[in-house]
Amino acid sequence: MIAALFSSQNRHKLDELRAVLPGWQIDALDAEEAPEETGESYYENALLKARFGRSVAPPECWVLGEDSGIECAALDGEPGLHSARWAPGVDQADALLERLARFEDRRARMVSELVCITPTLELLHTSGVLEGEIARSRRGEGGFGYDPIFIPAGHARTVAEIGDEWKRRNSHRAQAALALAAAIGEESPTR
Repeated sequence: MIAALFSSQNRHKLDELRAVLPGWQIDALDAEEAPEETGESYYENALLKARFGRSVAPPECWVLGEDSGIECAALDGEPGLHSARWAPGVDQADALLERLARFEDRRARMVSELVCITPTLELLHTSGVLEGEIARSRRGEGGFGYDPIFIPAGHARTVAEIGDEWKRRNSHRAQAALALAAAIGEESPTR
């Protein structure tokens, strides 16, 4: 069992990582402050979070930092790095639907970068990408964030319609977490 701290207050992301890495005991970092996401890439932001976590975590813990976003072809990759905060005060998925309303090109992808710092200060970096497109309207009750509007490639339903079990095995974050497990020689029962 690997004891790890996730340098984030996002409960949904924590739950996803726990589901994909069942051999890990992952807890949210109990810190009142978090680093400002000033990086110029998902990786840089994930690294900032992991380094912050490492600075306050017990030395025997592994620390995880993650950053993710959704990139739309019609918007030249936006909202991208700013996916969680690009439309303050409104639902991000609804704002993206409104912004894409006049575009026929609905291609998009979800990206996740995961950084792990081990107790011996080894840095591990993995990533995951889920290709797909943006629906014309919200559909489904599952998931969170952009899940009700994102249709994975090869599917006709949104991630929110397909369900959490599928997401635990196939999402961009799941891909990054599974790659991390593989990098340290673990096999995940979710595949």
